[in-house]
Amino acid sequence: MKLKEKNFYPWIVVGLFWMVALLNYMDRQMLSTMQQAMKADIRELNQAEAFGALMAVFLWVYGIVSPFAGLVADKVSRKWLVVGSLFVWSAVTLLMGLATSFRQLYILRGLMGISEALYIPSALSLLADWHQGKSRSLAIGIHMTGIYVGQAIGGFGAVVAAMLSWKETFHWFGIIGIAYSLFLMALLHENPSHGQAAPGAGAEGKKASLFSGFAVVLSNWAFWVILFYFAVPSLPGWATKNWLPTLFAENLGIPMENAGPISTITIAASSFVGVICGGFLSDKWVQRNLRGRIYTSAIGLGLTIPSLVLLGYGHSMAAVVGAGLLFGIGYGMFDANNMPILCQFIPSRYRATAYGIMNMTGVFAGAAVTQVFGKWADGGSLGSGFALLGGIVAVALVLQLATLKPKTDNME
Repeated sequence: MKLKEKNFYPWIVVGLFWMVALLNYMDRQMLSTMQQAMKADIRELNQAEAFGALMAVFLWVYGIVSPFAGLVADKVSRKWLVVGSLFVWSAVTLLMGLATSFRQLYILRGLMGISEALYIPSALSLLADWHQGKSRSLAIGIHMTGIYVGQAIGGFGAVVAAMLSWKETFHWFGIIGIAYSLFLMALLHENPSHGQAAPGAGAEGKKASLFSGFAVVLSNWAFWVILFYFAVPSLPGWATKNWLPTLFAENLGIPMENAGPISTITIAASSFVGVICGGFLSDKWVQRNLRGRIYTSAIGLGLTIPSLVLLGYGHSMAAVVGAGLLFGIGYGMFDANNMPILCQFIPSRYRATAYGIMNMTGVFAGAAVTQVFGKWADGGSLGSGFALLGGIVAVALVLQLATLKPKTDNME
């Protein structure tokens, strides 16, 4: 019996993807910590504006490419998209260690945005196909923990650069990714059901156009609700990634070198717990009630509302750290159930397209809130901004509970 035919193979896929998710976020994140190490060799990086542009080009390219990455994933083998994207972004990481100018770094960072955008829609739709019913949310939740670990490891890029050099750091992380892509090539398999339902054909049996997936997904009213429900929590999600250390430093009156690790560890550890608990609860609940995944996600999102208010206005270590823990648990429960909820309303052959659109919306929401919060931070209103996001999340929560009523756990 071949490996992919064994009962435990779907969990091997989770393990394989966990490492890819770690590399995905580690490679994109570590640049943010290495400005000091790099600016001696790349003089433009002495200017915060230039470094900001280097970080922003990734987000804009990643966001624009995401829906098209999903569209391609629904048409071709997702295995080769995952393997290819990992190989390319790892090669780009290696080449960044050879860069001698800001222009070269800028181009490579854009290429990384293209290659990394191919991963998430392909991986999540493939995971959803390998894990149906009783294990879908837990499998995706475990995969998400790889993202959190990758973010944390990427934050130590400056430490590795101090031990070696920024060039060698990029080299070694790139080599690790390239080697793993070859390992993945041998063990990862496409799900046999991919492309079997109406392969390349429209409702009338005619050859579907390349962009027909967009039309199908965007004509589904439930998808628009899911899209709004996904995008709104992305606002506090990105706000905590980019501004929580600053908020901790301001509200607690502690230096940034202490606020950074406290805030990062608080969110990462609690999110880890949230995705596991949210995945397990969702898979159990949906067996008794088709809205079980929606209710689990709603509970998680509900936990983020008071936590955002407390993050904004708390001024003691217990209040702020407690709020951070509550936010991470709630956001993790929400994070583990986005693709499983999407599977209840979108057929398998269009899920990567749908998630690509969601990914684009989330990234652009993150870019917008990061910029707005920068202005609020300058005006001393950062805490009020976090509290305001709690009210916006509440609107999304009410809309989701009022409108999403699935008829199946796996739309075909």
